[in-house]
Amino acid sequence: MRINEQQRRDTEDRIRAATDRLLGGHLPPGGRCDVKTLAQDAGVSRAALYSTYRPLKDEFERRREHQRNTGQLSDPRVARIERLQAQIGQLTTRVADRDRELTDLRAFRVEAVSRLAAQHDEILRLRQHPAHVGLVRRLPSSR
Repeated sequence: MRINEQQRRDTEDRIRAATDRLLGGHLPPGGRCDVKTLAQDAGVSRAALYSTYRPLKDEFERRREHQRNTGQLSDPRVARIERLQAQIGQLTTRVADRDRELTDLRAFRVEAVSRLAAQHDEILRLRQHPAHVGLVRRLPSSR
């Protein structure tokens, strides 16, 4: 099917508008900043984009590559991935810190229980001895 010049201009305008939207970061749900999404957003087939409107496709790819090279991310998913990777790094560090703290607390607990047991044994041993010294009084048992 042949298209007239007006239809061609309208299609080119839709492709340029879709290019601007995608490169501006306005991606449709589930879409990416790629040629497939460009074709869908502009309402043309990918085949037409590759054959009839190739200069516009090439311009899109050139602008997208320029944005990537200059650090402007047009794909918010890439930014989200980077943010989540940084968050994973922070959480990994926190978990490692908590593991060290937990190990220290377990060692402290063992030492504290051991000292308490030793003190209890000493108290029992001291209660067993008769009070020969006049200033020392026997304490009543808690039982």
